[in-house]
Amino acid sequence: MTDTKPLNWSPTPGIGYTVSRRADGGMNIIFTDLADTTINHWHDFALDHLLGSDRLTRNLYDLRQVAEIPEKAIKLAGDVNNDPSTRNIRLAVLVANSNTRQAIIDIAAGAIGSGAAIRIFTSLEEAETWLGKPLDQII
Repeated sequence: MTDTKPLNWSPTPGIGYTVSRRADGGMNIIFTDLADTTINHWHDFALDHLLGSDRLTRNLYDLRQVAEIPEKAIKLAGDVNNDPSTRNIRLAVLVANSNTRQAIIDIAAGAIGSGAAIRIFTSLEEAETWLGKPLDQII
């Protein structure tokens, strides 16, 4: 991809996530914690990054290092997913185990907006396979 959107992200002390550009132009976001400071910082970054979003994008959110997913994190993710720009995003969420996966599904029922195409995985390989499908094949 020759015209990649800038990340506009830099490491911030005390924030429990990192962001890098994927080879396909999307983002890899790796969380190490979901403390209030982390999720509030991410929320602002995510909304800012959606400004001017005009192309189909693949993102991977890696939450495998997070022991518990707080309800506030799911609700803030739902807030971001209500932005109309998220309709251009395919988002794979990677979690450590099926219990965490089910907890996200239970909390997110009705809380996640209808923007991005989102799937939750416990396998990196399965997540990357799904992300690797042509962007017009959301299902």
